[in-house]
Amino acid sequence: MKPVDPKAFDRKAAEAAKRPVVHEPPMIRTVMDKSDWLILLTLALIWGGAFVFIGIAVRHVTPLTYVWLRLSIAAAAMWLFLKVRGEKLGLPRNVWGSIFLLALLNNALPFTLFGWGQTHIASGLASILNATTPIWGVLVAHFLTHDERMSPRKVAGVLLGFGGVATMIGPTLLANIGTDALAQLACVTASLSYALAAVWARRFKRMGLKPMAVTTGQLSAGALMMLPLAMFVDRPWTHALPPLSAWAAILALALMCTAFGYVLYFRLIDSAGATNALLVTLLVPPVAIFLGATFLGETLAPQDFLGLGLIALGLAAIDGRLLSLLRAPRPQTLV
Repeated sequence: MKPVDPKAFDRKAAEAAKRPVVHEPPMIRTVMDKSDWLILLTLALIWGGAFVFIGIAVRHVTPLTYVWLRLSIAAAAMWLFLKVRGEKLGLPRNVWGSIFLLALLNNALPFTLFGWGQTHIASGLASILNATTPIWGVLVAHFLTHDERMSPRKVAGVLLGFGGVATMIGPTLLANIGTDALAQLACVTASLSYALAAVWARRFKRMGLKPMAVTTGQLSAGALMMLPLAMFVDRPWTHALPPLSAWAAILALALMCTAFGYVLYFRLIDSAGATNALLVTLLVPPVAIFLGATFLGETLAPQDFLGLGLIALGLAAIDGRLLSLLRAPRPQTLV
């Protein structure tokens, strides 16, 4: 029998061996780096300032007209952004019905409710009520989706969040159902609308549509939706010309808080994930409260800060990372 050459055996074994598995680097960082934190803090400053800008705008411009101007300018900015990048909208004709519903839930309705609400309550209080959006999102996702069910931790977070809302609105409702209570309920309804929009928007990712295209489409649809309402209800030509401060606030809302804010937000989601991006809801109220007190002379009642604390605890419970850090086992020291 002819002996087998050891070198030939080694060569055959090497050829038959499986290739080493090379793991690709993760697309999304679970731990945010400095650039992610910079975007997050910038977003908190921009969206916290949005409530101050709304407070300035609605003092001189009726809410429906203000929303129409904000959406129209923001849509024009997004079209220009796509053109500069050399991209087309690329939205199929059969999705425009869904785009219009998204515009109603994510832009037209909440912008109008927050605009009207801030004619009666402070911008800082409106920002606190806006922070209930993720809490509503847990409930909406539980009943309207099959893959985002509530867990005991999320139930605790929802209860804490609604406890915070009750702490803020409760005394006003017990005293009398006046415009302040209705304004707060309008802001809560706007937050629910945002949560419904988030669930509705899931369909566009399954369709493979680009976030920038969906954003441009919904802002355009929202502007078209608000045009007849502003013209026939507000009749802006019958009102005095707004001062320069109101125009500056509307431009800031449209260009910085809406168009640029969306671009930053989608970039943060792409790099750090939606869960990390959710942290911005905790940072917006303190920024809005500080800016409102500094530039608008607003003050909040003690129960508003207590409500903010309960909402923050609720969001922390829903997010779960704080609890996981507390439960993390301590490293044992070998003796």
